[in-house]
Amino acid sequence: MHNSDCVDLPQQLIHSIHQALDLNPDSINNPLDELSNEFKSVDVLNQLFPDEASLTQLEAVQGRLAEDERLLQQEILMLEDELGRDQDPSRIQLIQEMISDVLGQMSRIREKASESEAVVRNITKDIQNLDLAKKNLTTSMTTLKRLQMLGNALTQLEDQVREKRYSEAAQTLAAVKEISAAFKSYTTVPFIARLWKRVQQVTGEVRAQVDAEFEAFYLQDPSKLTRTSQITDACAVVDVLGLDVRTQLIERYVAIELKEYRRIFRANDEAGHLDNISRRFAWFRRLLTSHETETDRVFPVEWRVGWWLFTKFVAITRDDLSTLLSKAGPSLTLKLLLETLQQTTEFESAMSKKWAAPLDEILSAASSPTAPVQPMSSAFEPHLGIFVEAQDKQVELLAHPLADMLAPHRNPKTRGSLDAVTRPSTAGSTPRASLSADDRGEPTPIVMPSSTELFYFYAQSLDQCAKLSTDQALFDLYGIQKKWLKIYAEDVLLPTLRRPHTPTRKSLDAHFDAAELRRTCLVVNTADYCQRTALELEDKIKEKIAERFKEKVTLQMERDLFMSVISGAINCQLRELETACEGAFTALSRVNWSVPNQVTGYSAYVDDLVKVIEQVADQIKHLVEQKKFVRNLLDKACGLVLTRFTNALIKSRPLREIGAEQLLIDLGVLKSCLLKLPGETLSTSGYTRSLTKITTRLEALLKVIVTPVDPAEGFILNYTLLIGDASFSNFQKILDLKGTPKAEQNSLLDAFVTIASTKTELNSTSFLSSLDMDPPPTVTCGSPGASRVALPLVMTPSGGSDGALGVLNSPPSSGPPTGLSTEGTAMKGSEPGQKREVFSDIRRFVSFGLRRDTQPT
Repeated sequence: MHNSDCVDLPQQLIHSIHQALDLNPDSINNPLDELSNEFKSVDVLNQLFPDEASLTQLEAVQGRLAEDERLLQQEILMLEDELGRDQDPSRIQLIQEMISDVLGQMSRIREKASESEAVVRNITKDIQNLDLAKKNLTTSMTTLKRLQMLGNALTQLEDQVREKRYSEAAQTLAAVKEISAAFKSYTTVPFIARLWKRVQQVTGEVRAQVDAEFEAFYLQDPSKLTRTSQITDACAVVDVLGLDVRTQLIERYVAIELKEYRRIFRANDEAGHLDNISRRFAWFRRLLTSHETETDRVFPVEWRVGWWLFTKFVAITRDDLSTLLSKAGPSLTLKLLLETLQQTTEFESAMSKKWAAPLDEILSAASSPTAPVQPMSSAFEPHLGIFVEAQDKQVELLAHPLADMLAPHRNPKTRGSLDAVTRPSTAGSTPRASLSADDRGEPTPIVMPSSTELFYFYAQSLDQCAKLSTDQALFDLYGIQKKWLKIYAEDVLLPTLRRPHTPTRKSLDAHFDAAELRRTCLVVNTADYCQRTALELEDKIKEKIAERFKEKVTLQMERDLFMSVISGAINCQLRELETACEGAFTALSRVNWSVPNQVTGYSAYVDDLVKVIEQVADQIKHLVEQKKFVRNLLDKACGLVLTRFTNALIKSRPLREIGAEQLLIDLGVLKSCLLKLPGETLSTSGYTRSLTKITTRLEALLKVIVTPVDPAEGFILNYTLLIGDASFSNFQKILDLKGTPKAEQNSLLDAFVTIASTKTELNSTSFLSSLDMDPPPTVTCGSPGASRVALPLVMTPSGGSDGALGVLNSPPSSGPPTGLSTEGTAMKGSEPGQKREVFSDIRRFVSFGLRRDTQPT
C-alpha cells in the first residue's frame, strides 16, 4: 500500500475512537487494531510472513483474518444499533426537559438565598449600629482621657524643670512624648494643634535648660562646684530627648577637654614634632586619668565618654601625623619612622586593652558612620616604602655568598662563606668512604648557611612589617622577598654548579672529584630547603596580608626555579659519575677480541667501574637529605652507565663469539651492581623491572653474537627467536658487530631474507632499529625507570645525543616513579595530615642549616 492510498485521520478523532472502543494504544498487541497515520501494510505482512517457510500457513492466516473481519462486522452492527437507540428523538427530548427542570430549580434556590440575606441584614442592622457607636464612644473616652493626661503631664513637666528635678522630669518627659505621639494624626483639630505646639515648646525649653546645665558643668569654676547628682539626673533627660542631643553634648565636652591639646601640640611647634610623639600620648593619659577620677562618674556608662575622648584625640593626632610625615619628605629616616610608628601602635594597643575592645570597635562606636575615624597608625601607611627599601638593601647583603652574612641577624657560629664550605679538591684528591667532615675535620653543613639566614631575616622582616601594616607595605615587602629568592637561586646557587676549568684527567683515571660531589649535594639540599620554606613563607604572608592582596601572593615561580637548580645539580653529579667511569669504558672500547681464546671470568675494567659507581652513589646517598632526589639520580645514573657500556661495546667491534661471551659475564656483574645500588631503602619495583628489561635486551644482542654462523639456518633462527624481527638492516648490524667477513655476509643476508619471508609472525622492527653504530663520545642522561615526573634541565652534561641506549630504554612505568614524587614542584614539604607550623619558632629556620654546630668533630 502506498502512502497516497492512506487516509489521514485527525489525531483527536483517533483518540475519540480509542475512548469509544475502550482501547489502550499502549496495550495493543495486534498491529491491525492500531489506529495511526503511520500504519504500514508491508511491515504487517512481514510480521505475518517473516520467511518463505511461513507462506505454507497462508490459508490459516486468511482464515484468521476472515474471522477477525466477521467479528469486527458484528461489533460494528451492534454499535450501530446502540447508536440508533441513543439518537431516538423522543429520548433526546426527554433529556432536554430534564435539563430545563434542573435550571429552573437552581434559579428558585438563588432567589430564596437573596431573600434570606436581606432578612438577616435587617435583623442585624441595629446591632451593627450599636457596635459602631460603642467603638466611637470608647475611642472618644480614651482620647479625652489621654488629652487630660497630656495636659497634666505638661504642667507637671514645666514645674519639675523649673525646680530642676531632672530625675522626675525624665520620666514625665518620656510619658509626654509617648502620649503626644497618639495625637499626631489629629493635628488638624485646632485644640489638638495648640496642644501639640505646646508640647514642642516645652520640649525645646527642657533641651535649652539641659544644655545650659551641661555648659555650666563643663565650664564650672573650681571654687563653685556644681552638684554632680544633678548632672547625672540631667543625663537621664538627655537620653529621653534623643541620641542626637546626647551626641551634641558629648562632642561639646570632648572639644572643651581637647582644646588645650590643640594649642600645645601644633604641628609647627616643637612639642608637635614626630620625635615628641610620646609627649602627646603622655598628655592624653593624664587627661584620661583626670576624666575618669573627676567627671566620668557623672556620665552614664553606656555613654562611653572615654571612647569619645580617645576617638577625637586619634582623629586630631592622625591629621597632625599625616602633615608632619608629608613635610618631612626625603629627610624622614627609617629609625624615626619605626620608633614613631612603634610608639603609636603600642599606645593604640594599650587603649584597646584598657577597654577590652578592638580598636576598630572603639573608633566606630564614637564616630559618625558616614565618616569613620581611622587609626593613627594608618597615617604611616603611605610612608612605609622607606622600611621596604631598607629591607631590600639588607637582604642584598644576605643573598650574596661573599658578603658578611648580615652579622646583626645571625648566630656567630654560622659565620662562614660558601667558598670555605665547597673548597675544590687538590689534584691528588681521592674518593673517601665518608664525607662527614672536610679535610680540616670540620663538619659538613647540610645546607648553605646563607639560605637559613635569608629565611631567618625574611621571618623577622615579615613579622615586623605585619605589626606596622598588613596592606600595601606588606605586599611591597612580599615583592622584595620574591625578587631576592629568584636572585638567590640564579646568582648564588646556579653559579655554584659552574665548575671552574680544571686540567683534563687521564683517560684511565678512575678517581672523581669529592669536593664537586659535596658542592652539588649541598646545592640540592639548599634548593630543596628553599623551595619548601618558600611555600611556608607564602602561606604565612597570605595569613597576615590584607584580604584584597591574598589572591596575588604566590611564590610558585620561585619554587619552580629552585627545582630547576636541583635538576642542574643532579646533572652535575651525573657528569662527575660519567667522568669517573670514563677510564673503564675507554678500556672496554679498546679491547681486541681476536686475541683471547677463552673466558676465565669478568674483565679487569669491571672492578674499577663497579668500585667507582658504588663510591659515588654511597657518598651522594650520605649527603643528600631528601631521598626522592637520590632515587631520581640513581634512575638517571643507571641509564647513563648502561648507555656508556653499550657505546663502548659497539666501539670495540668486531666482538667475535669469545668477546660476546666475555661481555655477557661483564654485563651480569654490572647488572648485579646496579641492582644493589639503591639498597633496601631506596629500591623500587619499577627501578628493578626497568633495569632488568634493558639488560635483557643487551643480553639478547650478545647471545645472538655468541651463536656460530655455521650452520647459517641455526644462526638465523636463533636471531629470529632472540631479536624477533625480519629487518634486513638490523640483521646486518649483528653481522657487523660479530665481525663477519663481507664475503660471508652476502650469503647470510640472502638466507636471512629467504627464511624471514616465510615467518609472517616476525615484526618489521625491534630495539635494534635505533641502535647507533657510530655512537658519540658522551651522552645525555637517561633514566631506566623513566620517571613520570622529571626535573627541568638547566645544565646538561657535555654535549652529545641520546646515545645507543636510547632504543634500549623501557617506556614509562605504570607504577610509582623511582625519581621525584608525582607532586612535582608543588610538593608541600610535609607529610599529608601533618600540621605544618609556619614560622612558629623562628630558630627552627636556622637549625636545619646549622647542624654542623652540633655534630661531633
